[in-house]
Amino acid sequence: MQVSLGPLLYFWPKAKVEDFYQQAIDSDADIIYLGETVCSKRREFKTKDWLALAKAISENSNKQVVLSSMALLEAPSEIRVLDDLCKNDQFMVEANDIGAIQLLSERKQAFVCGPAINCYNADVLKLFVKQGMQRWVMPVELSRDWLSNILADCEQLGIRNDFEVEVFGWGHLPLAYSARCFTARSENKAKDDCELCCINYPTGRALLTQEFQQLFVVNGIQTQSGYCYNLINDVTGMTGLVDVLRVSPGLDDTLAMVNQFKQHTLQPSNEKVQLEHQCNGYWHQIAGMKQVNL
Repeated sequence: MQVSLGPLLYFWPKAKVEDFYQQAIDSDADIIYLGETVCSKRREFKTKDWLALAKAISENSNKQVVLSSMALLEAPSEIRVLDDLCKNDQFMVEANDIGAIQLLSERKQAFVCGPAINCYNADVLKLFVKQGMQRWVMPVELSRDWLSNILADCEQLGIRNDFEVEVFGWGHLPLAYSARCFTARSENKAKDDCELCCINYPTGRALLTQEFQQLFVVNGIQTQSGYCYNLINDVTGMTGLVDVLRVSPGLDDTLAMVNQFKQHTLQPSNEKVQLEHQCNGYWHQIAGMKQVNL
């Protein structure tokens, strides 16, 4: 089982991004996803910078590099950026929008189907495989049982061995996207005059209930889970179902978690990691913010 480092979901200064990925080269990640998936106004790193970084990582490691596309396209300029990503002839693209799948299919380019695409059954997977999908990142709210049933259906359709399965394993879950910018709204700013305030929240902004429970994290136009999702204790139950486990960048211990997940895939252990203020409910087909201690 491989471990991937998902695309950076937050807005960081350019120097911090460069430093993070320089360290990521020495991590145990087998796959690194690069690119802006949340907001096109975040221009500390432009498309040419992501491409240059992708080439640098590829040349200095044996890791697979994948370029991730935006999840919500709202302007012609964003479509042009998507077109530029799809035109690159060196790196696979993670499509987080159906339009990206269409562009890549027209160019007969293999792609990764990202978690932002609502794909919930084997018939859709069969269509995407026909269009060039090589890896499917399961939507974050699906469970192990759902995955098992979908893959059984894929077996019936004769496509089970035509694509890899990737599961979001650690980080704040990207739950939803909106045309409204929640971070700007939280500072009483208009979306068009946001002053890029999300750069002040390198891991998003916590949204608490009246009882002070962290219910969500707002990250620009993205709503994330309040608790960090962690499937470290569920790795052994993924054998035969999951090919890639995704760790999402954000917290200070991201790369340590990459290495920990990789260790668990290489040497499965019955010893459970103690989880505090984290969750794994969706994987067990219960409320997402719940934690199941096996």
